Amino acid sequence: MDSFSLIQFEYMLKGLGWTIVLSLISFALGTVGGFGVMLARVSRLRPVRLIAALLIQIVQGIPLLVLLFIVFFGVSIFGIDVDPLAAASVALMLYVSAFLGDIWRGSIESVQKTQWEAAECLGLSRWQSMRLVIIPQAVKLSLPSTVGFLVQVVKSTSLASVVGFVELTRAGQIINNSLFQPFLVFALVGLFYFCLCYPLSRWSRAMERKLNVGNR
Repeated sequence: MDSFSLIQFEYMLKGLGWTIVLSLISFALGTVGGFGVMLARVSRLRPVRLIAALLIQIVQGIPLLVLLFIVFFGVSIFGIDVDPLAAASVALMLYVSAFLGDIWRGSIESVQKTQWEAAECLGLSRWQSMRLVIIPQAVKLSLPSTVGFLVQVVKSTSLASVVGFVELTRAGQIINNSLFQPFLVFALVGLFYFCLCYPLSRWSRAMERKLNVGNR
């Protein structure tokens, strides 16, 4: 057995970098998708609301691991080779869109109805009311849950290894297979995840205090 060296540490850092990349891509795409899902869930058209609710239930009802398999191997049935990063990004994007859309829908509906009525009294259209009055207030309500879910997304990227994507957890597995030092290797992996997630949690609390300073 070899001992843990700088080479293994650098390889683990590379896996950490890909974890960050995958998290940013999936969360950025999921934010766009989640916004669309949120708009569909609060639409005045009942069929649109029902379709969006059905899609959310389907995605939330399927484990992320299975969703990764569906995206990666489902497309390959048609003879199309999918890059592991692309497959993982699409699967996580769908996952993030469904959950963020539901989180933001709840925040929108939590805003008092008197705010909608006040916006209508000012002659604002529904979209103007959403953009200028409702969404700014909903952001305050949704921020802790949104950033908390981002922490969950960072940790969920570890499942991308099943489609051949080498992120932090998979890098740790590869290193451990050659060193046979699981406690050391995965303690470092856990430490890296903690270093990613803890600042996000602290940032969430700081932003929550800042955004709510006027309500104290």
